[in-house]
Amino acid sequence: IRRAAALLTQNALSDWIRYKLDRSFDHILIDEAQDTNAQQWAIIHALSDDFFSGEGARGNTIRTIFTVGDYKQAIFGFQGTSPRNFAEAERKVARDMTALVQSAAEMPGGPERRELQDLDLGKSFRTAAPILKFVDKAIAAIGSEAFGLEKKAEPHFGDERPGMVTLWNIVTDGGDEADEDRSSLDDAEAGSENWLAQHDRNLADKIARQIKGWMDDGFPLVKGRTDGKARRAAPGDVMVLVRKRRDLAGLIVARLYTHGVKVAGVDRLRLGAPLAVKDLMAALRFGAQPLDDLNLASLLVSPLCGWTQEDLLEHGYREQGLRLWEHLRSSDAPLVTSTLDNLREILRRADFEQPQALLHWLLTGPFDGRRRLIARLGDEANDPIDELLNAANAYAGAHTASLQGFIQWFDAGDSELKRESGEDSDSVRVMTVHGSKGLQSPIVILADAALAPDSPDRLSLSQPDVLGTGAADGQAKVPMPIATKDVRVGPRGRGAVYCRIAGQAGFPKGRGR
Repeated sequence: IRRAAALLTQNALSDWIRYKLDRSFDHILIDEAQDTNAQQWAIIHALSDDFFSGEGARGNTIRTIFTVGDYKQAIFGFQGTSPRNFAEAERKVARDMTALVQSAAEMPGGPERRELQDLDLGKSFRTAAPILKFVDKAIAAIGSEAFGLEKKAEPHFGDERPGMVTLWNIVTDGGDEADEDRSSLDDAEAGSENWLAQHDRNLADKIARQIKGWMDDGFPLVKGRTDGKARRAAPGDVMVLVRKRRDLAGLIVARLYTHGVKVAGVDRLRLGAPLAVKDLMAALRFGAQPLDDLNLASLLVSPLCGWTQEDLLEHGYREQGLRLWEHLRSSDAPLVTSTLDNLREILRRADFEQPQALLHWLLTGPFDGRRRLIARLGDEANDPIDELLNAANAYAGAHTASLQGFIQWFDAGDSELKRESGEDSDSVRVMTVHGSKGLQSPIVILADAALAPDSPDRLSLSQPDVLGTGAADGQAKVPMPIATKDVRVGPRGRGAVYCRIAGQAGFPKGRGR
């Protein structure tokens, strides 16, 4: 983006490039204008300036610029965007169009020119009226200025159908109520999550219980019905939103599975993060290095081998210094011998088969890997498995196929798996607020809405407005990236102003959901 802006504004050939481009289009459409940063606006202005400079390369052809944006929906500030950019761009276009109208009026027989039209779209056909009434009251209570609005926010009008906004009690990490809420979870499962905050576990379980209750007892919905009659809510009608893809999102998914609610999993995650991928990669790593004790132990207790932790303790306990693989080969226990047959086959195939062929054999051969993984982890394991196969095929197409080479290539990558959140899905969707933009759902739960802000007041640097963003003082504001807690110093870094870390500034540890 920076290079494109410089090419159109600072390069010696900029005028010629813009002239050539001016012959290629007559209309510019800009969506989500509130999330367009200054450099992107510089590109837009470079392309549209000739619209207001006279006849141009297209003669008297009508040229238009159409922009859609909402200051209140500006949520990509971490990418350098700001609603102020939108406002400054609007003022610049209005000035250019006004100057063009004045020039056209002075020309005898000059072409008809139009001034900028500013229209408000306050009617929503997707949101119930009670929801938007709450939004109006919230904006009035917070103040229009806090949303970057230069004038009082216009009222919103929604679809006339039932709707409600419910504020749940804040979930903390103590008390008898929390213990009762967790009564359905066995001690082993609770112990495996002790590294997670208690309030996160309580919150995830409460959300899962509430959704389970809606599915069992029925929750009436009229959205999408032409006859006006209510229908029962289904899992696909529920969307759970979190601010970031923290452990809470995965914990909510796990709790929904525990309570028997269909869930699609987190909307986006690293390809190496899902358990199904880790189990399959453990099998590949064993094929490349069978003497890795930790990896072999992970493979044995995975769905591919089906051992329990008790089985591993019984058959894997050995003298210090003895490799687990060597110890298992000397055992004559029926469980061990049957497992060794499959493990030896992995070693045999790893010598001559390509990674994608070995993965396919693990999923469909004697291991019956796909069925076992889905039976243990749920249907959401299908997508990561397919993406891992795609990654293996991509590696084979670009590199000399080798098992160790694929493992190194996979570990060095940082690819993400993004789920397609179609509205026809019959599963609960768990995603971030950013990921949900443009989507809709009859029931939306804001899971961690009671958290304090993650970052201090946004800071910015001033520099000469070389890109022509239209800043009034000639100084463009460059947003600074958010500093992590490791590099902060002073009171802000210690949490005296913004309590990012539980237990600081006098708050008990774990409080604040």
